[in-house]
Amino acid sequence: MNSNAQWLARRITSLGLSVRRITVVGDDVDEISVAVLEAIQRKPCFIITTGGLGPTFDDKTLDGIAKALGRKLREDEKALEMIKGKYQRYVDEGRIEKFELTPPRIKMAKIPEGAETFYNPVGTAPGVLARHEDVNLVMLPGVPEEMKAIFDGSVEPLLRRIAGNVTFFEASIQVKRIPESDIAPIIDRVMRDNPYVYIKSHPRVGGKVPHLELHLSTTSRNPEEARRRVSGALIQISELIQQKGGDVKPTKA
Repeated sequence: MNSNAQWLARRITSLGLSVRRITVVGDDVDEISVAVLEAIQRKPCFIITTGGLGPTFDDKTLDGIAKALGRKLREDEKALEMIKGKYQRYVDEGRIEKFELTPPRIKMAKIPEGAETFYNPVGTAPGVLARHEDVNLVMLPGVPEEMKAIFDGSVEPLLRRIAGNVTFFEASIQVKRIPESDIAPIIDRVMRDNPYVYIKSHPRVGGKVPHLELHLSTTSRNPEEARRRVSGALIQISELIQQKGGDVKPTKA
């Protein structure tokens, strides 16, 4: 199961855009290059890849994309500073004893010429954005937590601009007396049943009773359709949570 692709497809759909194709490619520079060239020929607004940005020998996504674009990899100063800062923080936090800028770590800072980097708030490898004519190539780490963090922080604003004249609608509920681990499968089910609605959970720290807030959102060119989508998902998830013994309270209409 390609969970990253599933998550991205749901997230992108909830922003009012469509996903045309999902392709799985091996850790081979030529295979990656061919797949990217084929995708570029279809002239999408975005091509998003996950995985292959790390320090090991089999992390070859950037090499393959550089080959597809006819560019060289170059050491990016901004990316290198991000990586240095992350490892220094690991030292300060006691997670590692010392930090050396080894060749594998420098490798994560080598990106295609003309590309930009996205800050990775969770891990070490930066995300990358390269533009080719009218196509935006977004490269994200394969670790789900890192991929999601970079997407939400840096990629989503780009997609919103592409989506253009759409209405964003959101509603929130507070949930008590049910742990987040029990709510996770409920969220998955509701998002499957409501493919245009994105649900994000925010646990509240402190207190003996489990407490979190759920944000349900969607976009549509029709404001009433956006409201209807979220309202339907809100009713379903509230009923399922209550069936599990949870307390639900709306926080925003």
